[in-house]
Amino acid sequence: MQAEETSIEEIQGKIRRLNSKAGQMKMDLHDLAEGLPTDYTQLMDVAAATYEIYRQLDELKQHLKQLENAK
Repeated sequence: MQAEETSIEEIQGKIRRLNSKAGQMKMDLHDLAEGLPTDYTQLMDVAAATYEIYRQLDELKQHLKQLENAK
């Protein structure tokens, strides 16, 4: 039980850190889109990095939900 609680706390910490990073990535993508066509060559890299952060965040949230439901 103790290990499961620690794991849940660790995942919650990772989610908080990723949420912060994801928010910054979203703003960076927004700023880049507003400035188009300037720096359009960075668009795919910034979009891919933003997608990856949100994919990881979604995966962690699903894992956390599974752990909480298993209690």
